[in-house]
Amino acid sequence: MKKFLLTLASACLVFAASAQDTAKPVAGSGPQLSIDKEVHDYGTIAQGANGTCEFIVTNTGDQPLILTNCKGSCGCTVPKCDTEPIKPGGKTTITVKYDTKRVGPINKSVTISSNATNTPEKVVRIKGTVEGAPETPTSPVKEASPMAPIEKG
Repeated sequence: MKKFLLTLASACLVFAASAQDTAKPVAGSGPQLSIDKEVHDYGTIAQGANGTCEFIVTNTGDQPLILTNCKGSCGCTVPKCDTEPIKPGGKTTITVKYDTKRVGPINKSVTISSNATNTPEKVVRIKGTVEGAPETPTSPVKEASPMAPIEKG
C-alpha cells in the first residue's frame, strides 16, 4: 500500500510540474518590448534649451507589439508614441519633451503601456539639471537731484 501511495504521489508531482511548464510563456513568444536605454541623461542644459530626447523601442517577439499609452510623470514631461502595431523585428521611436523653462534638477519618468508579454508596463527615466540663464548686470539708476525751490521776488 505504501508503494502504491508513493507512486501515486510521484505521478501527481510530475503531472503538476508539467502543467506549470506549459502555463509559462515561451521566450520570444508573443510581442516583446525591448528598449535602447533605461535612462536619458541631459547632463546640464541651459534654461530654455531643447529638452527633447528619444527612446528606441524594438519588438523582439514573434507577434505585433502595440504601444497603448505613453504617460509622463508630470505635465512638464510630454511623451509622444506611435500606436501603430510594430511588426516582429520592427522599431519605433518614443519622443519625450521636457519643459526646460523650469530651473533645477530633472528626475522624471515615462510609463510605456503595451501588449508585450515580457513587460506590459515599462518605465524609463529622464534626468539632468536645467541651469538658469546668467543674470545680465543692470546699470544703477541715477537718483534725480532735488530741485531747488524757485524764489519769487
